[in-house]
Amino acid sequence: MNDDSGVDLAMDRAHSARMYDFYLGGITNFPADRETAVQALQAFPAAPIAARINRRFMHRATRCAAAELGIRQFLDIGTGIPTSPNLHEVAQQQAPASRVVYADNDPIVLAHAQALLRSHSDGTTAYLQADARDADSILTHPTLTGALDFNRPIALSLIALLHFLSDDDARTAVDRLKAALPSGSTLAISHATPDFDPEGVARVTATYARAGTSVRARARDEIERFFGGWEILEPGLVPTRHWRPDPDDPTGTTTDAEASTYAALARKP
Repeated sequence: MNDDSGVDLAMDRAHSARMYDFYLGGITNFPADRETAVQALQAFPAAPIAARINRRFMHRATRCAAAELGIRQFLDIGTGIPTSPNLHEVAQQQAPASRVVYADNDPIVLAHAQALLRSHSDGTTAYLQADARDADSILTHPTLTGALDFNRPIALSLIALLHFLSDDDARTAVDRLKAALPSGSTLAISHATPDFDPEGVARVTATYARAGTSVRARARDEIERFFGGWEILEPGLVPTRHWRPDPDDPTGTTTDAEASTYAALARKP
């Protein structure tokens, strides 16, 4: 089904971004998404907890890049449905002049892109439609090249994205993006893993597969390879909830099995 802009929202098929929105308590999801999400919850009941922990990692990694490392340019690929605070809100709270570009291939994100474009008046926020499997289409997109200066550090975020890509696609995309970024840039990754609850993760990935979405959960050493050649900042590649947690983080009492996700932030030499 199309919305008023002519965008095919594919409301009759479950989509991972809308399921993620459902886990976060959002309203941008449809019956097909909710049906599959409920099945996923039966397979892996902690999915909403994992989604919230993942979201908080994005906030902390963005604050670190802006406040501690002084980065003023951000590229978020696999943006997902807008859920406030979005990455640009976090970055521009630390540094109002931050420039942020979002990229996603999901038509529902395009339909809601205006929510991603409410930038601080001192900064810039832009959105482009592209597929992470074609990194060159992102790197050469006029929206990106018009907003970001590749002579200055850029904070790249691949949050809960790579486990939806095949081994070849994920490796190729990450290598191409890393090569294009200048020295001092950062790479934030969060990624599903079977390391803590192999049976639960196997059940939930099978649920996604039946709905037409392939998920490739990876072990820690597989995820670590994505950071090759870059300096992984403290505390390293760790379960998401252990990455510089805020003292008042309500997810602090959760377990690694409930999150079943690794996360890290690395910097290019």
